[in-house]
Amino acid sequence: MSAKPQSPSDVMPGDSIDLGHPVTVNRYTVGARINHWITAISLILLALSGLSLFTPSLFFLTNLFGGGQLTRAIHPWIGVVLFFSFSLLFIRFWRLNLPRREDVTWVARSGDVLMGHEERLPELGKYNAGQKVVFWSMSGLIILLIVTGVMVWEQYFFTYTSIPTQRVALIVHSLAAVAIICVWIIHVYAAIWVKGTMSAMTSGQVTGGWAWRHHRKWLRELVAGKRAGTPAE
Repeated sequence: MSAKPQSPSDVMPGDSIDLGHPVTVNRYTVGARINHWITAISLILLALSGLSLFTPSLFFLTNLFGGGQLTRAIHPWIGVVLFFSFSLLFIRFWRLNLPRREDVTWVARSGDVLMGHEERLPELGKYNAGQKVVFWSMSGLIILLIVTGVMVWEQYFFTYTSIPTQRVALIVHSLAAVAIICVWIIHVYAAIWVKGTMSAMTSGQVTGGWAWRHHRKWLRELVAGKRAGTPAE
């Protein structure tokens, strides 16, 4: 008979692990993953539709949405979806993204991060300082995009703002859009660069080795919580 696969939460001090089976750790629930992908898809659609209206050289992208007029009508409604989706994501994860003392050390040793010398870094919770910067940058930029987007949404809010105000809002909206695209690219690159990270948002699981190497404090807390009967997030 084959041995039952073990997870880090099943292993007690002094126990041995059957190396013939992968050790996995649950990192995200199904609900969290669906929430993440709705937010991600909304951002991509907003980027494509926004860029198609930003410059004539990218106007051909409006064909993805059925033409210029339809793109102009759809774009703000995708923004509404993004707002509600990211709001749920924010409620789920804002506490886990609060700054911690170990984040200062992580930033100070960013050279070791880039060189892959993670044994020199402090034990981290569920997110490192870089991930927290991405989270709070996304939060601030999305708020800015929503506020300025409403100000230039002529169909419903044209009479509530003046033309000069709309022009300023449009400039700020465009700059915020460029900034959030850059942050998104960094986020995706980091997820691909750190091997094993993508599975967290596809299957919801990571290997025990990945968790031990990159987020050891979180793994310890997860194991301690399970042994105490506390459900994992």
